[in-house]
Amino acid sequence: MSFRRLITGIAALGLTSILLNVCGPRLLGHTTDLIFSGTLGGDRRRGIDYHAVTVTLAVTLAVYAVSGLCWILQGRLTTRVIQHAVSALRQEAGTKLSRLPLSYFDRQQRGEVLARVTNDVDNLSQSLQQTLSQVTNSLLLVLGIIVMMMWISPLLAVIALVTVPLALLGALAVGRRAQPQFARQWQSTGELSAYVEEMYSGHALVRSSGRGPDAVREFGERNRALLLAGFRAQFLSGLTQPVMSFVNNVDYVLIAVVGGLRVASGTLSIGEVQAFIQYAWQFSGPLSQLAALGNVMQSGVASAERIFEFLDAPEETPDPPASTAPPQPRGRVTLENVSFGYEPGRPLLRGIDLDVPAGRTVAVVGSTGAGKTTLVNLLMRFYEVTGGRILIDGADAAAMTRHALRSHFGTVPQDTWLFAGTVADNIAYGVSRLVTREEIEAASRAAAADHFIRTLPDSYDTVLADDGAGVSAGERQLLTIARAFLADPPILLLDEATSAVDTRTELLIQRATERLSAGRTTFVIAHRLSTIRKADLILVMDEGAVVERGTHAELLALGGLYARLHAAHAGRGTGTG
Repeated sequence: MSFRRLITGIAALGLTSILLNVCGPRLLGHTTDLIFSGTLGGDRRRGIDYHAVTVTLAVTLAVYAVSGLCWILQGRLTTRVIQHAVSALRQEAGTKLSRLPLSYFDRQQRGEVLARVTNDVDNLSQSLQQTLSQVTNSLLLVLGIIVMMMWISPLLAVIALVTVPLALLGALAVGRRAQPQFARQWQSTGELSAYVEEMYSGHALVRSSGRGPDAVREFGERNRALLLAGFRAQFLSGLTQPVMSFVNNVDYVLIAVVGGLRVASGTLSIGEVQAFIQYAWQFSGPLSQLAALGNVMQSGVASAERIFEFLDAPEETPDPPASTAPPQPRGRVTLENVSFGYEPGRPLLRGIDLDVPAGRTVAVVGSTGAGKTTLVNLLMRFYEVTGGRILIDGADAAAMTRHALRSHFGTVPQDTWLFAGTVADNIAYGVSRLVTREEIEAASRAAAADHFIRTLPDSYDTVLADDGAGVSAGERQLLTIARAFLADPPILLLDEATSAVDTRTELLIQRATERLSAGRTTFVIAHRLSTIRKADLILVMDEGAVVERGTHAELLALGGLYARLHAAHAGRGTGTG
């Protein structure tokens, strides 16, 4: 069923329920008049007309039963609409994550992003579930009650309504003060989530460096900020209910006094006054309900603002409508006067020219911040070049879809990433085609990972914990290399990751990466200069520019920056000797 039909059904059921509900007090008032007339009124000689009373009560019971049934059906449809809408919102948020540029995540804490996609969406769902149908029904009920009260007694209706503007003004004043506090509450929630995520992911370092008490103290400060924001938001929004209750009590007093005088003068019957008092009670109920839901609505609005701020974040430039990717990529990479900067006028990379034939190995070295990782990110189009262009086998990378471009690359990052799943699933992750267990095992053997995998409790079916907990750093790196073997890309990007492993594992990783690089165009971000002696070309970067290029022997003979870096590494026992 379409959303339009669902909304129409919700409106029809709500309207039917409200119309029947507002008829109930009038029918009960008529019943009271029948009983009063048969006992104390003009018809007391004939007695109570039990048949008329029975019929009226039966009609009243049926009215309330149908009204309740419509209310239940409306609630079911409303829940369906809300859950489908929130599911679509989650889907849009998940899709948004894949369209955001890498620079967005460079500026945002991961925990803050996760809080917007999970906590804020859940809070918005709960807020809509609690308020949408109730707010709509309350407004319709108020309108129907006003019509019935005006029908019974315009004077009493005016008395009942005269205090409503005061109540609404009070509720609006409270709401304006509470709304910023709810926004601050959910901002503090996101900040606390981000801090917990950071401290948990670095738990071992926090404990080993003795920063545990500092982390606890920082958590306490952020938790207290959330406490204060939540207290202010809930306290201010909670003031609405006492204001509405006071107004309702004033209404009851005025209606009781004036209604009694009208009965004494014969203008109204007791049943009409009874019905009016019921309407007054029903009238105050929706208003009090709206006031009580004020904090829920304000909390939902605050979450909605955070969600739509995330959804409105600038996205990556759209892919071209048709890709110009070469049909049979070989791996030639060309950079023509490539420049890049995060901000206009502040270039990070400047005028890089490079032509790498297929099958060659290029090592990129330089000090921290020289632009090595940025250059690799440009090849993968995680960032867009601000000047020049990058060609893959003669095709402009900017004219290719990102999926087509990245299918040419295989990466072995320094920071390995594994997910909660089997070893086989982790190795096969990122491979667009269907792979067999034999192919996975063959890739593992090529990466020297097969032996340790078979020592795991369930071999390739062993379920790894989140982020690969349970296997060592070197073993995680071997699994990442096996993943690259399985993908079989024409171009390989290696971010060396042997600095934190033992000597034996380092040799295994080096041999596996050498086998993986054979016959492929390979870019190596070199941290240990001893690993790049055999590179066909070494680029030396400094402050965003390629300052030297050549083979290992040529650069040593040049006696420039590379020679100084090599001497420094050799002095620490990590050079080539």
